[in-house]
Amino acid sequence: MTGVITGATLVAGVVGAPVRHSLSPLIHNAWIAAAGLDAVYVPFSPPAGGFARFVDGLRGGAIRGLNVTLPFKGDALDAADKPNARASIAGAANLLLFEADGSVRADNTDGEGLLAAFKEQAPGFDPGRAPVVILGAGGAARGAAAAFVAAGAPEVRLVNRTLGKAEAVAAGVGGAAQAFSLTSVRDAFNGAGAVINATSVGLDDDAILDLPLEVLPSGAVAMDMVYAPLVTGFLAAARLRGLATVDGLAMLVGQARPSFAALFGQPPPEHVDVRGLALAALGNQ
Repeated sequence: MTGVITGATLVAGVVGAPVRHSLSPLIHNAWIAAAGLDAVYVPFSPPAGGFARFVDGLRGGAIRGLNVTLPFKGDALDAADKPNARASIAGAANLLLFEADGSVRADNTDGEGLLAAFKEQAPGFDPGRAPVVILGAGGAARGAAAAFVAAGAPEVRLVNRTLGKAEAVAAGVGGAAQAFSLTSVRDAFNGAGAVINATSVGLDDDAILDLPLEVLPSGAVAMDMVYAPLVTGFLAAARLRGLATVDGLAMLVGQARPSFAALFGQPPPEHVDVRGLALAALGNQ
C-alpha cells in the first residue's frame, strides 16, 4: 500500500493461532507496496473454538480473503460454502475468499507451493520418476500427498508413527498413496526420489537418527516444510548424505504467489526479493 488507508483500501490477511511470527504479512505487504495497490494484509488470531464465528462475521465481503495457517486449515474447509477440488482432496484449506453474496470459497495453494519449491531449489527433480515419501499424517501431509498424486508420482508413501492415521490419509487422497508404519520406514525409503517432512513440529534428533537416509538413491531430494530454523536437523542430515535439499521458506513463498493473485487480482511483482526480506526477519526473531 502507499502508507495511507483510504475508504477503498482492500483488506486481506492471514489467520492462525499463534500468528505473531507469521511471515505472510511481510511477504504480501512487500508485493502490495511494489505493485502500488491500495490494499493492506494483516494478521488475525481468533480465540480457540471461535474460528467459525470469526469467518461468519466476515461474510459479505468485509475483507477480500484470508490465508489460513495452523491450527485452522481443517476448520477453514468446514466453514467454506464452495471448496474447490484441490481443497477437498487435501482435506484442508489455506485460502478463503469472501464473496459479496455472503458465500465463502476455499482453496488450497500449499501443494502448488510445494511443487514450486522443488522446481526452484531442486530443478532436476521429476515427480513422475520415482516414489515420494511423506513423513507425517496431518493436514500438511495430506496436502502434499494430494499434490504429488496430481503431479503424477508413481507412488506416494505416507510414513507415520500411528499407521491408522497414515492409512486414513492415503484413503482420502486415493491414487497411488500407500501407508507405512515407522517400523517399515526402510521399505518406504527404498528407491524413493524424495522425502518430505510434513510433521508440524519438525523432527527431533532421535527421530533423525532413526531415519535410514542411507537407503535413499544418491539423486533423491529431502524437503522440510519447517522454515524456522531454515536448515533443520533433517535437512542438515540429508546434506551430510550428499542429498539435494528444499527448505520450507521456498514453499511458503511458493504458496503465497497464487494466494496473492487470488486475493488481489494480479500476480505478485517478480522483482521483489521477498525471500531476502523473510531471511532478514528470521534472523531478527
